Amino acid sequence: MEYEYEYSGMIIGGIVVILIIRLIIGYWASRKVETNIDYVLAGRRLPLWMAAPSIMATWFAAETLMGSSSEAYKYGFQGVVFDPFGATVCLIIAGVFVVRLARRAQYVTIMDFFQQRYGIAMSVIGTVTQIITYFGWTAAQIVAGGAILQALLGWPLQSGMILVTLVVTLYTIMGGLWADTALDFMQMFLTCAGLIMIMAGIISSVGGLRELFGLAGAQEVLHENPFAIWPTAEDGYYGYFGMHGWFYYIAAWLSLGLGAIPAQDYLQRTCAAKSEKVAVQATFLAAILYISFGVLSPLIGVTAYGALGPDLGDTESEFVLVTMAMKFLPPLLTTIFIAALASALMSTSDSSMLAGSTMFTENIVKVFKPNISDKTQLLLTRLGLLVSGALSLLIAMYASTIYKLAVLANTSILVGMAAPYLIGMYWKKANHAGALASFFGGVISWLIMTFLFYSQYVLPVIYEGEVMDDAVWDSIYIASTPAFFVSVVLLIAVSLLTQKSNPPKILTDINGKPVDMTNVIGFKGLKDA
Repeated sequence: MEYEYEYSGMIIGGIVVILIIRLIIGYWASRKVETNIDYVLAGRRLPLWMAAPSIMATWFAAETLMGSSSEAYKYGFQGVVFDPFGATVCLIIAGVFVVRLARRAQYVTIMDFFQQRYGIAMSVIGTVTQIITYFGWTAAQIVAGGAILQALLGWPLQSGMILVTLVVTLYTIMGGLWADTALDFMQMFLTCAGLIMIMAGIISSVGGLRELFGLAGAQEVLHENPFAIWPTAEDGYYGYFGMHGWFYYIAAWLSLGLGAIPAQDYLQRTCAAKSEKVAVQATFLAAILYISFGVLSPLIGVTAYGALGPDLGDTESEFVLVTMAMKFLPPLLTTIFIAALASALMSTSDSSMLAGSTMFTENIVKVFKPNISDKTQLLLTRLGLLVSGALSLLIAMYASTIYKLAVLANTSILVGMAAPYLIGMYWKKANHAGALASFFGGVISWLIMTFLFYSQYVLPVIYEGEVMDDAVWDSIYIASTPAFFVSVVLLIAVSLLTQKSNPPKILTDINGKPVDMTNVIGFKGLKDA
């Protein structure tokens, strides 16, 4: 497949313009940053029109746009249950049960909850785990950036990833959440408008909706129903049937549906809203926007099977969305869309880097040096971004698969932290011993079952040669379902058995004061926001 695009110079120019705008806004935002809270939470002053696009932008970048179109091209809608469908479920569940309490407690990081509710050990262990997962999340965005440059200029994927890492790391050090959220509205508008224009271009080019679904129907040679988001009698789920198929399918919904709720980047954006009611409103609005526009990317991927042919390799399919934009949009609109896509990619990259650095300073450094000055803490947060960028690049070089990297990050959180977080918010008997047992039991059982499922004697789908790597990913996801339930059982059982030796703590805010548990369900009082 030919990578180079006739108007690539125009698109590169558009990306450069976006980058200059980001740098200007980054400089403007840096002048508003006086404390570490300003830097990592935008001073808790975001209105609804900024908070909702910012929450939507938590995941609406490389893995939703480029990754889901690639997965849909290869597997139909079954391939994107993780995202956007699972991610939308995450926003709904969080909006109903979590956002009010987290915002009311004035948390800066997700680990503030674990430290106040359980203890320092759980907080430090969880912080280290999440920082590692953010390397994978950031790596997914780096791969996407490299894929864009490869599509436009024919560069090697690795060269593009190095350039993207340098640009994003430098920009992030300058910016902070103020700069990020100030741009989210613009780039979400341009990206969503671009998806609509691509769909309109495809429909116009092929002659109508009937012909559009005819393009999607070409994928029926691989899947009986390319639009099915459930296991089917013919295809199972990803080719798996019975227990394996159902474990895989449940994992597809849970990985982001529950695994993304106790994640720092999501909490960071909701807690930046100016009030808890605005935070809840913004979460529900983000869910509506996410599913409305997020479904367009896999739909484009499914139609690409008929428009571009069935022979795209894994590397080529990673940027099928970019290829479809080039094929069906005029050069100017292609420029605007890809520039916005690159901007969204940078936004998600800098927020994930910022999330890891924030947890490092708030939940590790301050544990050992509680009297650290705010100025020093801000400096350490920025220095942590350099380390995050370098390690994320190394991961991207090794495992250059956008969608799987992004989903894996949340799967690792699901098996160890979702149960202590979600259950611990409401169940008063959850204690530190139960949380630790839940974390280690979930993670260890996940690793053990991944190894067992990876065995060809256990997996019903046998891989050979170059695609053996797929068996590893399948095993990881299939194993996450039973591991999550192990985590739930251990939290409850160990907490009940250790009530006397390890009395549970009540839910407290960032200052150690009890959190008001009245009217905590998200639907209540929204009209007054």
